[in-house]
Amino acid sequence: MKAAISWIGYATLAFFSLLMLRITIPYFQLDDHVAFLRIKQAVIGNQVWKTAFYLHVFTSMMALIAGFTQFSHNILRRRAQLHRWMGKLYVAVILLISGPAGFVMGLYANGGWLSQLSFTLLAVFWWGFTWQAYRQILAGNIRLHQQMMWRSYALTLSAITLRVWKYLLVWAFRPQPMDVYMLVAWLGWVPNLLLVEGWIRWRMSHRGA
Repeated sequence: MKAAISWIGYATLAFFSLLMLRITIPYFQLDDHVAFLRIKQAVIGNQVWKTAFYLHVFTSMMALIAGFTQFSHNILRRRAQLHRWMGKLYVAVILLISGPAGFVMGLYANGGWLSQLSFTLLAVFWWGFTWQAYRQILAGNIRLHQQMMWRSYALTLSAITLRVWKYLLVWAFRPQPMDVYMLVAWLGWVPNLLLVEGWIRWRMSHRGA
């Protein structure tokens, strides 16, 4: 039963990762009028924002896929070297590229200051948890490393959950576009973090993890 649940989880994550890849591909055209960029024309001439956008979009998929491998017990047991190298890729992408780029993007987010606050906080927490995960593994604190990686990857998954929430809200309530953006700015990552915190505390109290 546990194995079946794990496979369902991995299959679901793989499915949404492929959808994210499909969303990302059009941006390789470097066309200023494609997809999301159509509603960012007010800042498209800002080279700082534009550079941050492309860096974030092109590298976040790497973080999503690299992080995907970090929670496989089979990879950890049988291919420890792969686990380590993919972990290094995950950390490097977030700390050096995607995290800082996401922070810059957050400063210009649609939906006003509430959305901007949400996305900048997301970038700060994402960077911070990833940095702590890296520090803890260097110090040999496996348990704390795992907990920080769970938190970090929960925020990585906000790229997926934000879009799921957006689809559900539009389908159910048909709100105004900017209202949707302000809502999903928070719904995309806060529930993820609350769920993983609950999971960590449950493990600590029931398994001594």
